[in-house]
Amino acid sequence: MTERMLKFTTVSRQSPPKREAQARGGDFHEIYADFIDAKASEQASRCSQCGVPFCQTHCPLHNNIPDWLRMTAEGRLEEAYALSAATNSMPEVCGRICPQDRLCEGNCVIEQSGHGTVTIGAVERYLTDKAWEMGWVAPLKPGRDQGRSVGIIGAGPAGLAAAERLREMGYAVTVYDRHDRAGGLLIYGIPGFKLEKDVVQRRTARLAEGGIALVQGFEVGRDAPLAELRARHDAILIATGVYKARDLACPGAGSAGVVPALDYLIASNRRGLGDDVAGFDGAPLDAAGKRVVVVGGGDTAMDCVRTAVRQGAASVTCLYRRDRENMPGSAREVAHAEEEGVIFEWLAAPRAILGDATAVTGVRTIRMRLGAPDADGRQAPVEVEGGDFDLPADLVIKALGFDPEDVPTLFGEPALDVSRWGTVKANFRTMMTSLPGVFAAGDIVRGASLVVWAIRDGRDAADAIHTYLAKAPALAAAE
Repeated sequence: MTERMLKFTTVSRQSPPKREAQARGGDFHEIYADFIDAKASEQASRCSQCGVPFCQTHCPLHNNIPDWLRMTAEGRLEEAYALSAATNSMPEVCGRICPQDRLCEGNCVIEQSGHGTVTIGAVERYLTDKAWEMGWVAPLKPGRDQGRSVGIIGAGPAGLAAAERLREMGYAVTVYDRHDRAGGLLIYGIPGFKLEKDVVQRRTARLAEGGIALVQGFEVGRDAPLAELRARHDAILIATGVYKARDLACPGAGSAGVVPALDYLIASNRRGLGDDVAGFDGAPLDAAGKRVVVVGGGDTAMDCVRTAVRQGAASVTCLYRRDRENMPGSAREVAHAEEEGVIFEWLAAPRAILGDATAVTGVRTIRMRLGAPDADGRQAPVEVEGGDFDLPADLVIKALGFDPEDVPTLFGEPALDVSRWGTVKANFRTMMTSLPGVFAAGDIVRGASLVVWAIRDGRDAADAIHTYLAKAPALAAAE
């Protein structure tokens, strides 16, 4: 049945059914169910069809959100999916893990008017899951053969989005990745309760079936230097992401029982995929029965605290040096964590890790307050004199963000320019690095960011590579 639009005054905002905290805390399945057809249509009909759609302008991919919401409300689901997929290489992934509260939904006009945002992410997820179910997701069809090949380093969202687009343009594409499965952090960094792995694997299978070569367990620098890959291909895209964990700046930070967030999440995800993770049971990467303290306030910290709950931790505490309002992670994720029993110590930071060389016993913590705003309006945390207290801990997870690895050294290419932060320098317009024919995209250029930005960067890089290669014969003749 076709729904009319502008129903936000008569139909309240409603998310898909969410599993109760007690039930979901014992497994790694996603916590939200899909909308049923009628409910997706009803929720889409709440859209006000704005003349200036702020939801679209605040989406990094500039998805045509009002149009596919209208199509969903009208029951034109296959058309709605096609429009959604026209600007997004992984709409079902973004529908699950994008921080919509900070992007499209957070800028919805009816949210600003007090009627509650349209549930854009849930509808996006529903459309693509429906498309897979109904067979509307067409196989990847290569374009007319260009007679050129592109090598992509990194099988995360930026690399895979670029690979798909380049293959559609008719290029031979090879993706090199250090892991044994394609997907990058979508597979190994994000827990299954936010993104079940079969959702990613069906995407990567579609790419492989479309003729994209996925070379896994391949590390540039170890298995071949960048120069060798440049000789194999007409263009190269560096899309490695950023993996180097930031460290704790306090005594005891190197103690046994203090682990980086990504090591912890990768071990957990590998276990969920059925891999044998050496020494996992009872080792530092297993939270079962332990008092866990996670340091950090971003989405990675939320992934860690919620993973620890599911591993059967005795207690889980999150330390963040600012308050809830200044937390960089999704407010929705914080709420999920609180429902699942995580304790948040706001305005608190580690002063020292307690214990000895063999085990952690606790975290000496200092209370903080927010000082005067700086030029950007950001309030720096300041220690409160006499505000020390101790938290018992058997496992401390540092989730303080990520920095880039030393790519020029790893790749054996000292001529590759990097910024003062260590990110690869790329021209903002051409996306080319200091090396001719070598491009870069995603977190390795912009720093640790969102999956949706990685997808945007990957698609833009594919277009930039296509433009470059179209001019390449003329460039060669000029030389």
